[in-house]
Amino acid sequence: MNEHPQSIIRQLRSLMPTRPLEEHEARGVAERQAIKLLELLGQHEPSVNVSLIAELPRLEVKVKRSQHLTASGTSGFAQWSRGRWLVVVNRDDAPTRRRFTLSHEFKHVLDHPFVSVIYSNLGENEDERNDMTERICDYFAGCLLMPRNWIKRAWANGVQDQATLAAMFDVSEMAMAVRLRQIGLTEPRTRHARFRGIARPVRSYFRKAPVTTQPAAYGLAA
Repeated sequence: MNEHPQSIIRQLRSLMPTRPLEEHEARGVAERQAIKLLELLGQHEPSVNVSLIAELPRLEVKVKRSQHLTASGTSGFAQWSRGRWLVVVNRDDAPTRRRFTLSHEFKHVLDHPFVSVIYSNLGENEDERNDMTERICDYFAGCLLMPRNWIKRAWANGVQDQATLAAMFDVSEMAMAVRLRQIGLTEPRTRHARFRGIARPVRSYFRKAPVTTQPAAYGLAA
């Protein structure tokens, strides 16, 4: 890690304008934050070692069986508890999914001080805003695990098979398919189908009760 860890979250949050954002602006900020995080963590080629996120101060990552999570089908959640951020990831998910979940939840941590402002214009009601927030966090995870320039470099070097790229970047084929469409290297789906198939973790920003679990291996490293 090239940067003092205490400054990393602060630097990433400094990239966020404190005003309501349009969707394209929110995506742009998410991608800039992902690129900056890769730089600060010293990551320059696939696959990204996302377990470095767990080394940041005042942030703890735990992996729990699905029956111990707060809702059926939950891939993970983040909450402020006992003076630090706790990110919980579903142990029963595939390793590629756990990597994506950790990245997604870290974006929620970054957004927390601003969330009531920055996404206030997205959607016509709370459910739509929550759904759009989840999509922005998915987008951040995609940018972090599959950086645009890295994908294009691999593509230019002849690596254009979706399964091969997914293995190279240690992501699911579904996540790679979405990212290739976002970058414009494959044909886009319709607007409504673009994010279909990526499960949304159940959100819980403000749970006050601590989560109790035994330490477990992350299964997240490259």
